[in-house]
Amino acid sequence: MVHLSKKFSVIILAAGKGTRMCSDLPKVLHPVAGKPMLAHVLETARQLSPEAIYTVISHGSEQVKQVLADIHTEETEPPCHWVMQPEPLGTGHAVLQAIPLVHSEFVLVLYGDVPLLREETLRELMQTTPPESLGLLYTQIPDPTGLGRLLRNDSNQVIGIVEEKDATSAQRAIREIAVGTYWGPQKALANWLSQILPHNAQQEYYLPDIVPFAAKISAVNAVRVPEPIDTLGINDKQQLAMVERVYQQRQIERWMRAGVTVMDPARVDIRGEVTFGKNVTLDVNVILEGRVTIGDGCMIGPHTWIKDSNLHADVQVGSHCSIDGAILEAGAMVGPFARIRPGTMVGPHAKVGNFVELKKTHLGAKSKVNHLSYVGDTTVGEDVNIGAGTITCNYDGVHKHKTVIEDRAFIGSNTALVAPIVIGADALVGAGSVLTRDAPAGQLTLSRSPQKTVPRKKKVE
Repeated sequence: MVHLSKKFSVIILAAGKGTRMCSDLPKVLHPVAGKPMLAHVLETARQLSPEAIYTVISHGSEQVKQVLADIHTEETEPPCHWVMQPEPLGTGHAVLQAIPLVHSEFVLVLYGDVPLLREETLRELMQTTPPESLGLLYTQIPDPTGLGRLLRNDSNQVIGIVEEKDATSAQRAIREIAVGTYWGPQKALANWLSQILPHNAQQEYYLPDIVPFAAKISAVNAVRVPEPIDTLGINDKQQLAMVERVYQQRQIERWMRAGVTVMDPARVDIRGEVTFGKNVTLDVNVILEGRVTIGDGCMIGPHTWIKDSNLHADVQVGSHCSIDGAILEAGAMVGPFARIRPGTMVGPHAKVGNFVELKKTHLGAKSKVNHLSYVGDTTVGEDVNIGAGTITCNYDGVHKHKTVIEDRAFIGSNTALVAPIVIGADALVGAGSVLTRDAPAGQLTLSRSPQKTVPRKKKVE
């Protein structure tokens, strides 16, 4: 048997146009859990520690390379080598473009539109296939319409694969289908590929046509995938949605086993890399996107979206909140209906209430912005109270300006602070003020027009 200490490379087939996706986006870039499906396949391949990865692309090649470059940097090991398939002449032709570049002893062939295939399944295939043999994955489903069927001889050995368009009625009744994943010696694969011909309805070079050549050398090692959904290749939006739900279910189940309380597993989506502490509770319709860390004892309310943020211990997030690129320190309270924008830090035990928006703001410990306010480009000290309807006027149409509110200041309701401005420590700003100059520490500052009462004119009948 082959040990994974043997040097091997991975070839990923990602050149398909994806016509049935009805989209200008190349098929392998359609997202599953927030990442292109090809990125999932690449990550699974890297978990196997190959010597090199070669990805065959064609349609939308520049876009594919650009998107994946943003996810997998030059430091990612091993790097992905891009191989062009100049014409869409079939899967066998696609592998032929990459196989001469491979210098490893063995090759694993994967498809870029099969993101659910598990690392352990691939390891089983690689470890159980004799060194001189071809290994392949297959599964069994009730309705194999449109898929290639496994052909076996009287000894139950796999001797070939027939595509449905080329199959007889008897062959179409077969329920064992080829997954499209192959493992074998590089030199043998190159030899078998050189012998295939486009003698089929599509006039293409089919990769499965190598199976009869391999079967003449030694028995083909066919490894069954127990869960057919793992093998699903995404060809349309319905299948994309199906894979998304399976992926989400598996993530949520894994985190629930680790102790996360999920009020309804069907209504939480994780679209990125998330880390949970202990005693975390997620209510319904929570979406976690990008890199998110949620600390011990946090409670996330319903209908809340959190992206690229770090929530320290015991943070409480109310319903219908949007938190993007922020840090919420221990004991902070946010929401309901709060929007926290990038560059914001909410300090320990600070409170951000309903219909409050913070942008690029540091809100100090125990400070409060309880409702109906916008605070942007602002440093807020500790124990500050910002009244309802307060706004920091940070943008003059050309430049952004800074507001500083020092410790224990009290900002009355319906106040506009025109930046750049400093509100001193222990300052009191009267409700309804529009301040354009600094407010001194420990003093009351207000700006109001004199109140007048004007007699009403009587209505003329």
